[in-house]
Amino acid sequence: METITLTVEPRQALGKEESGRIRRSGRVPGVFYSAGKQTASLSIDAREFHLKFAGLEGSHLIQLASPHAEFQDKIAILKEIQRHPVTSHLLHVDLYEVDVSKPIIVTIPLHFTGKAEGVTAGGILQTLMREIKVECLPRDIPAFVEVDVSHLKIHDSVHSGDIVLPAGVKAAFDTSESVVTVVPQ
Repeated sequence: METITLTVEPRQALGKEESGRIRRSGRVPGVFYSAGKQTASLSIDAREFHLKFAGLEGSHLIQLASPHAEFQDKIAILKEIQRHPVTSHLLHVDLYEVDVSKPIIVTIPLHFTGKAEGVTAGGILQTLMREIKVECLPRDIPAFVEVDVSHLKIHDSVHSGDIVLPAGVKAAFDTSESVVTVVPQ
């Protein structure tokens, strides 16, 4: 998985008015969380964020770049993005610092491959889960996990325990849940 570099700047003033001013200037307010340390307020260029994260799915490592030492070369993951409910413009971004030597739990997307035999016979492929939680070292986060559905007949399903995970990645989910099934039409 590639590490995305993101330029951030600290922000001193807080509050609703200051956040509005930051957004009008083309930036997005955010917070940087770090275990055992005080949270730090920051701002991110909205255009840069959109260009680097548009179309990405799952969890990605972010290397912060900043002229200020408190953020320089820190490794983080995107914890939450808040968007405007109508316009979908970015309102706020939360970043969480990770230690690359300790395992973390992240959500990764599932990609379904193949055409199910049951679909060819007239059934409908019904996706029940689109992502799963896994535990791994931050540098081992897979971009996605492929699930082959070509062997599924009508009434067959793939359970979460059947998913083959890459080396170094452990399941952090219930292994008896159905992920995808073929139902009759």
